[in-house]
Amino acid sequence: MRNNSLAVFAFLLMTFSLFGQTEKVPKTAFTQMYLSVWQTAAEHCLEVARAMPDSLYGYQPTEVSKTFGEQMVHIGYTAELLTKRYVQGMEVKPNTPDAAKMTKAEIIELLEEGFAYVTEVIYSIDQAKLDETCVMYHSGNRVSRAFAFFYVQDHMNNHRAKANLYIRMNNIEPPEYTW
Repeated sequence: MRNNSLAVFAFLLMTFSLFGQTEKVPKTAFTQMYLSVWQTAAEHCLEVARAMPDSLYGYQPTEVSKTFGEQMVHIGYTAELLTKRYVQGMEVKPNTPDAAKMTKAEIIELLEEGFAYVTEVIYSIDQAKLDETCVMYHSGNRVSRAFAFFYVQDHMNNHRAKANLYIRMNNIEPPEYTW
């Protein structure tokens, strides 16, 4: 039995080595810590998006408020945009998709793509880049690019909380927040 276990272990080790199948790990201590925080927040946002019925994606509590769909599109689109701008230091200009022309499924896909982009940056960014500083567009505050990850998440949380309230305003039980 022991020889069979060793043979299986050796086979698996060789298979993973040959095909480069190693567990992906973020490059820095900060991003290793932050990854699960981001993934939990992103998954909760997707739960909120899934909880609202298709028919209520156009719900708008006041004339000046975004619709539920617009809140979700804003989150998905800006997750990538803010990461590019503040974490990666790229020059980007907003070009937000029109939520009114999108289905619930398309909006959820946009959210997933935005969150996947941020997740990939969390895995790939190096410490030198995280140590750089950037100026936050709205506030003028100077922060590290590592700190900018918190801004991206805070922005998502702000709009997710609004969307969560829209769900409650329609007498729907929102997903339970867990941490």
